[in-house]
Amino acid sequence: MIDHTLPAWFENTSIVVMLAILIIDLLLVVRRPHVPSTKESALWISFYVGLAVIFGLLVLWVANDAGLNGTELSLQFYAGWLTEYSLSADNVFVFLIIMSQFAVPKRMQQELLMLGIVLALVFRGIFILLGAQLLESYSWLFYIFGAYLVYVAIQQLREKDEHGSGEDNAVMAWLKRVLRVHPEWRDTDRWRVMVDGKKLLTPAILVLVSLGTIDLIFALDSIPAIFGITTSPFLVLATNVFALMGLRQLYFLLGDLIDRLHFLGHGIAFILAFIGFKLVNHALHLNELPFINNGEHVELVPEIPTWLSLVVIVVTLAIAVLASLARSKREEAKSAKH
Repeated sequence: MIDHTLPAWFENTSIVVMLAILIIDLLLVVRRPHVPSTKESALWISFYVGLAVIFGLLVLWVANDAGLNGTELSLQFYAGWLTEYSLSADNVFVFLIIMSQFAVPKRMQQELLMLGIVLALVFRGIFILLGAQLLESYSWLFYIFGAYLVYVAIQQLREKDEHGSGEDNAVMAWLKRVLRVHPEWRDTDRWRVMVDGKKLLTPAILVLVSLGTIDLIFALDSIPAIFGITTSPFLVLATNVFALMGLRQLYFLLGDLIDRLHFLGHGIAFILAFIGFKLVNHALHLNELPFINNGEHVELVPEIPTWLSLVVIVVTLAIAVLASLARSKREEAKSAKH
């Protein structure tokens, strides 16, 4: 069993720095609200990706210095981060659908996105704490998590674009009545508006509820997936925070690509199914009966190594993106002919 306990000073310092970066990003939105250009979004995303790469190298160095298996822990971080980042991209597509359905003005999208990111961080933090405690006490939960991820993967393929975020549903209709929401956006007040002497909320509150609901659903999907790669609560938290960094910029960067990355959802489904299988395999490995052959203990169910998980994730995402771009080119060539 690999020791996942990194030095306390490193874990505490990393958490403070990561949260500080997210807070600074939030303050930038408050102080300078605007719609970032494609170039600006790409530069910010490159910066955050660079931070994640550097963090993985720091994990390698600090772990080795502490006498731990730094290579394994670093690979676990990179595999978990890539998985979370791919799930975040899928999350962004759902955010785009919500913003479109509610016709959210451009000037409000950044503020609502940042509030959605804060909610995502809160939900995931809660699930990480609960998941770590439960998995430490009840290893058989790996079977349930694994089966659940395979189920989610199947649903991802069958209902890729249906996440229950539609504006016209019973829950939204009930909220409109209870919260007294005005049906239109007003320039005078973004969250509240005065109509006939009465203060009413704008649709921004409904968008925030929708984003929070989606964040909760994605937390239920993503946290078991990351625990399938690493059982370190700190690394699980780090992968989530680094995936949330730049999510706002990723939203604006992918806005024009939502119809082009057709196979990304299929790639994510395969990754979830693979990690689900890995979780079940891990549970079998933990609970297998000892098998002795010629006086030596033989593992009937070997662990899937982290490097193999990383290769599967990278190759799957590359194939999904390249296949999507190839399909878009074929469709563009076909439309040009006609």
